[in-house]
Amino acid sequence: MHYRYKTKNVCSSEINFDLENNKLYNVVFTGGCNGNLKAIGKLVEGMDADKVIELLQGNTCGRNSTSCADQLTRAIRDAQTQIA
Repeated sequence: MHYRYKTKNVCSSEINFDLENNKLYNVVFTGGCNGNLKAIGKLVEGMDADKVIELLQGNTCGRNSTSCADQLTRAIRDAQTQIA
């Protein structure tokens, strides 16, 4: 399933990804720190979605209470609830 998530309180505006058999594929952030966000996409490619949540949930950026990585975990949870 392809999923698009509008982020909140971070530099990137959107995250697109595919979730198949609880594995992440084709993670692409729109906006934000291009190099770092491309790296996150490469690192989580084919990874179990629950493991990504475990690793990245609660990650913050500067004084913000969230980050692009944390927003990815929120997007994954949202996608998982739509599948269930």
